[in-house]
Amino acid sequence: MKIAVMGAGAVGCYYGAMLARQGHEVVLIGRALHVDAVRSLGLRLETADFDQRIKLAASTEASAAKGAELVLFCVKSTDTEAAGALLAPWLEPQALVLCLQNGVDNADRLRGVLPQEVAAAVVYVATEMAGPGHVKHHGRGELVIEPSSGSGALAQALAEAGVPVEISDNVRGALWAKLILNCAYNALSAITQLPYGRIVAGVGVAEVLRDIVAECVAVAEADGVRLPAGLDLAVRRIAETMPTQYSSTAQDLARGRASEIDHLNGYILQRGALLGVATPVNRVLHTLVRLLERKHAETAA
Repeated sequence: MKIAVMGAGAVGCYYGAMLARQGHEVVLIGRALHVDAVRSLGLRLETADFDQRIKLAASTEASAAKGAELVLFCVKSTDTEAAGALLAPWLEPQALVLCLQNGVDNADRLRGVLPQEVAAAVVYVATEMAGPGHVKHHGRGELVIEPSSGSGALAQALAEAGVPVEISDNVRGALWAKLILNCAYNALSAITQLPYGRIVAGVGVAEVLRDIVAECVAVAEADGVRLPAGLDLAVRRIAETMPTQYSSTAQDLARGRASEIDHLNGYILQRGALLGVATPVNRVLHTLVRLLERKHAETAA
């Protein structure tokens, strides 16, 4: 099938490259520097099992999605509506848009600007852009997707490409579980500029993680979310399965870019305020990351 990756960063490039290796026609839509590198040399996908350059198309324009049967939607949460509006004129009526974003409300926001079918997905992968046209995979890679008219065929294509996938009728709960994992680790990794394995080795960190998670769970329960079992184990496993991974928020700050913190710990603050649940630990983390963003912006200026 023809597949477009809208927002070809580390996550989109990883899944796009895996599908391209299986023979699908993939086009990456992203930043000019990255696009130029992919056009010139192909996309380098570096994993523990192989290091390969993969030839695929790349463009800076949303029009490259024309004719795509599947769109992997991977832009930052702050850009959801704007990127959806750019895509809208070029999408086929029967196209499936798979939301591979952080946060819990992006699929709903995207449905507000696209008439095509939109399916939410939960992503568990450790990746980074090691340079223009170079994505590095550090671990995991599974997807949990919600049921849709194309979910069965999509799950088969992903499985054949080496991507573990599950179709779940509780994607909202899974998205919230992923949000809680992000709230636990992303800000701490960004503030300290440390990978997950080194974070959890710090004095007092276990207690801080416990407090973050407890606040998030309280908000989720007040919001009527059915969280999956084993959340505490999942939080511990992140550091065990991705010890060298820096959070996406840490990577954004290191590159001087605005992060998605408003849609992570900031979202917990927002929902907590609406639902009458106190979230002081998440408030501190959100505030510190926003201060660091401002510092980097002032330094760059």
